Amino acid sequence: MTQVRFSADRVRSVAVLGAGTMGHGIAHVAAVAGCAAALYDVDPAAAARAVDKVRANLDKGVELGKVDAATRDAAVARLRPAKDLADACGGADCVIEAVPERLELKIALFGDVDRLAPAHALIATNTSSLPVAAIAAALADPSRMVGMHFFNPVHVMKLCEVVRHDRADASAVAAAVALAERWGKTPITVQDSPGFASSRLGLVLGLEAIRMVEQGVASAADIDTAMKLGYGHPMGPLELTDLVGLDVRLGIAEYLAGAIGPGFTPPALLRTLVAEGKLGKKSGEGFYRWVDGKKQ
Repeated sequence: MTQVRFSADRVRSVAVLGAGTMGHGIAHVAAVAGCAAALYDVDPAAAARAVDKVRANLDKGVELGKVDAATRDAAVARLRPAKDLADACGGADCVIEAVPERLELKIALFGDVDRLAPAHALIATNTSSLPVAAIAAALADPSRMVGMHFFNPVHVMKLCEVVRHDRADASAVAAAVALAERWGKTPITVQDSPGFASSRLGLVLGLEAIRMVEQGVASAADIDTAMKLGYGHPMGPLELTDLVGLDVRLGIAEYLAGAIGPGFTPPALLRTLVAEGKLGKKSGEGFYRWVDGKKQ
C-alpha cells in the first residue's frame, strides 16, 4: 500500500508567513478550526497588530451573534505572533505564505522555509496568480507544495482555490482540499496556470469595468449596480477592485498580459490611479472614497 505522505488530520499547528490582510485572515480561520497559529512578519509589530485584528473580528462576530464567546476565547488563545521565521516554522505541520505578490520574494522566503520547517510539513502559497511550480522550485522537495488561494476577507469568503502543479504529491493536494474544508471553506482544484481560475476570470471583468469608466460609458457606481442587480453579483467589479487593492490588480494584470496576451493589458486609468496612490480601501480612495473602512 502506498504511504500517504500528507494528511489534513495531522495538521495541528500552522505557520502563517505575512501578517497583512490575507495572513491574519488565514490565521483567523485556522485558529477557529482548532489549529495553533503562529503569525510571522518581517515587521514584528505587524504580527502583533494582526493578532489584535483577529481578536477584533472575533469580538465583532460575538456581538453579531455569529460566534460564541467560548469559540472566540479558544481561538484567541491559539494565536501568537512569532518571534522570527524559525520560531514560526520550527514546529509547524503546515506553512502557508501570504506575502506580497512578487515571485522573487516568495522564492527567497521558501528557500529559508525549506531549512526551517519539519520534513512532514505541508507547504502552501496563497498566491493569486503567480506560477506555483516556480515558487515550489525553491524547495528541495517541490512535491510538498500546493497553492491555497484564499479570498478577502478570509473569515467571511467561502472559496479556497487549491492549485496543483505538475510535481505536487497527490496526497499534498488532497490534504490541502481537506484542510480547506476543515477550515470551513469550499475548495476547488485547478491546474497551475496563469491566473488560475478565479483571478483570470475576475480580472477580465474588473479590467473591462475600468475601461468603461475610462471611456465614460457609465459611472463606477452604476457599473457595479448593473452587475449586482443584473447578474446577481454580491459586489460590483470596481468595488471589488478597491477591496483587493488597485496596485494588486495592476500587478496581476501586468503578469497575465505577459503570460497570456494583450487582453489583460492594464487600462491607463488603472496605472494613473496607482501612480497617484489611490489604491482603494487601504488608502482611503480608489474608484470610491473610504472612511473608517466604509464605502462612501
